Amino acid sequence: MPGWHIGVIGGSGLYEPGALEDAQQIAVKSAFGEPSGPVTTGKIGEVKFTFIARHGEGHVHSPSRVNYRANIDVLKRCGVTDVLAISAIGSLQEKLAPGEFVAVDQFIDRTAGRERSFFGDGIVAHVPLADPVCPRLSDYAAKAAKKAGAKVQKGGTYIAIEGPQFSTRAESHLYRQWGADVIGMTAMPEARLAREAELPYALMAMVTDYDCWRDPTEDVDVTDILKVMKENGERARAMLAELAAALPGERKASPIDTILDTSIITPREKWDIPAVTRLDAIAGRLIEIFPGPQD
Repeated sequence: MPGWHIGVIGGSGLYEPGALEDAQQIAVKSAFGEPSGPVTTGKIGEVKFTFIARHGEGHVHSPSRVNYRANIDVLKRCGVTDVLAISAIGSLQEKLAPGEFVAVDQFIDRTAGRERSFFGDGIVAHVPLADPVCPRLSDYAAKAAKKAGAKVQKGGTYIAIEGPQFSTRAESHLYRQWGADVIGMTAMPEARLAREAELPYALMAMVTDYDCWRDPTEDVDVTDILKVMKENGERARAMLAELAAALPGERKASPIDTILDTSIITPREKWDIPAVTRLDAIAGRLIEIFPGPQD
């Protein structure tokens, strides 16, 4: 089996993946529009990493304006085997204090108006998403974060809101009633798209603050968030080094690697040529033998 190639989608305050050997910054075009920016690719130890800044260099893209499809498409074109997302989030639980990490395993999606699928125009696919996070990669990342000195909770439900505003106090209390543990603005549709791209996805969420449910008189303060983000960013970079050291030399196959085999519902003879062209990276494994237009 081929080795690991980890795609890292960096969240707020994390625009460098650490000490990459042979680092190269490359502009990669996507069939789904402009990605957030160029990728940086290189190695940490013996493992290849490709990094993209979710919000762009200098945090220029709001959560609603990030081209999630292009970002995942670009990582797929770079040949990544797995995707590790790193995001700043707010806490909805007393036990999750600022500075702690959460290896998220479930999502509640409250976003709206974002492109949620690569499919549907010429080729239709319905991927399963009951368990949206890859347990193998999530476990490796959680253990690496602990070795890097972070306090980590394994498992937790992330509620994704549209933003860019933070939630109201009433919303914050409602989300707690729903069973959400943390709140953020970017994990969806990112996780959905990674599954469609046959990329195992894990999310290491870094708690920067308590959401506004906790104090009846205070609101979320961006100044406090930025301070904690800087500290968390240092731990996250150390986590990547620990992850690289812990990954086995051989990457065993994941069921997610071939999820489209049982997800595409459109018969091959009905596949639309322009759709096939757009999906040359996302579904390239399946369309390599797709016949071109006849003369």
